[in-house]
Amino acid sequence: MRVKVWGARGSVPSPGAETSRYGGNTSCVQVTLSDGTSLVLDAGTGIRNLGLAVAPNGTRLNILLTHLHMDHIQGLMFFAPLFSQTAEIAIWGPAAPGGPLLDRIARYISAPLSPVEVSELPCRLLGQEAPHSEWRIGPATIQAAPVSHRGPTLGYRITEGDTSLCYIPDHEPRLDGKWTSGVELARRATLLIHDCQYTDDEYSAHAGWGHSSLSHALAFARSAEAERLLLFHHDPMHSDAFLDRLHSTATARWAELGGPPSAVELATEHVELEVGVG
Repeated sequence: MRVKVWGARGSVPSPGAETSRYGGNTSCVQVTLSDGTSLVLDAGTGIRNLGLAVAPNGTRLNILLTHLHMDHIQGLMFFAPLFSQTAEIAIWGPAAPGGPLLDRIARYISAPLSPVEVSELPCRLLGQEAPHSEWRIGPATIQAAPVSHRGPTLGYRITEGDTSLCYIPDHEPRLDGKWTSGVELARRATLLIHDCQYTDDEYSAHAGWGHSSLSHALAFARSAEAERLLLFHHDPMHSDAFLDRLHSTATARWAELGGPPSAVELATEHVELEVGVG
């Protein structure tokens, strides 16, 4: 499978000269399966550029939302395929009190926040609450499971053949000294994309906010025995230079934990990865 990062930032978009290399768009990752099927993980502002890049007619997409915080859905209103009469788009997401998934999304795509209502979109739009079990999309098996974050939140695992990608962008995996969630979802993943919003020093002031420190992200990945780790959901205050230093620290600590330094990367906007090759 191929993976392209369209947005790797957390909390709020952070465009500017100091964030131009890693990018300022919020969470959005495209996964392309062997038969060309596209899966879109989250719909932060990065999904706008993805929408401009896909074929304008006959688009078929599955969008898998981890949760409905603004930084993970705020690009939907600017996603071009939603305005195409020939597009078919299924949006998957967590079940939650307050109505069906599309009704909850409609609170954002509606007045006074939006000039367009969900009911006015010309595409064929389906809302699906992701089951906590396996299902199929194209040649892949999809698995969803709740993870520890503020509000109903899912992690996803996508498996095609011997290749598996696990996506857990918002996650606080270690509270009260215990692993809380997600380890089995990430177990021996070929690639784990995981939250790393805070340094260890920053985390002490943000414990309970639903995000990972660097140490927690690395320890989680090693506990799950993930083959590769892509650190994700960069804090909007972290500049390119800051993230370069974080990457150096991460690779050194990964080696101390017994893993090859080359297996740890920081998510970078527009970067494409081949997963399961070699």
